[in-house]
Amino acid sequence: MSAWADLSAAALSGLCLLHCLALPLLASLLPVLGAWSRAEWVHGVFVLLAVPLSLLALGRTHARRALPPRMWALATLGLAALTAGALGWPDARWETPITVAGSLLLVATHAWNLRRGHAH
Repeated sequence: MSAWADLSAAALSGLCLLHCLALPLLASLLPVLGAWSRAEWVHGVFVLLAVPLSLLALGRTHARRALPPRMWALATLGLAALTAGALGWPDARWETPITVAGSLLLVATHAWNLRRGHAH
């Protein structure tokens, strides 16, 4: 179950990354996707899915074998960045870079968790 949750959380982070990087490019080609890529509610949905799924994945692993504090810090930073991006903090110009950074941090955390689980 923990591996499934890690893979799901990493996939969700990847979708968020895809949304931030690929959809603006596709939006220039397809106006329908353009409207969806600019929909602010999409960011909120990704955060509302990412937070519990990441906590589930990491929490299940932690229950079996304690995760290192650096992994929790990386996950917390990634989730905080995703949340900040979804809220448009500190302002709208930073939304994409902060969201991309948060997604990459979260993908790295779940990849580390998966790799750590297969090592033992």
